Amino acid sequence: MKNYVPLSSLAMDLKRAALGWQRNSARLAGRFYLESLKRKREIDTRSIPPYIVNLLSEVEQLEKIKDNLEKGEKALLLSTLFQNAAVTLSKISKD
Repeated sequence: MKNYVPLSSLAMDLKRAALGWQRNSARLAGRFYLESLKRKREIDTRSIPPYIVNLLSEVEQLEKIKDNLEKGEKALLLSTLFQNAAVTLSKISKD
């Protein structure tokens, strides 16, 4: 449960960055992307499944994508996956 808030926050920051990239607002996207990198560091990788750790490494790979639309789509995909992971982890910890 301790990773719920950082994962959810990461998902929201990535979603906002994705919207910025898709709307050609590099400044907005850059700001939220930096926030997502901060959130990524808050996550305790020892207590989450390996597939989420692999997804976390993909967040930093967004910088290498040149096309803003492609970058936005990738960020939106990661955002959805992190939000689903946060919800799933919260359900598991309640059971």
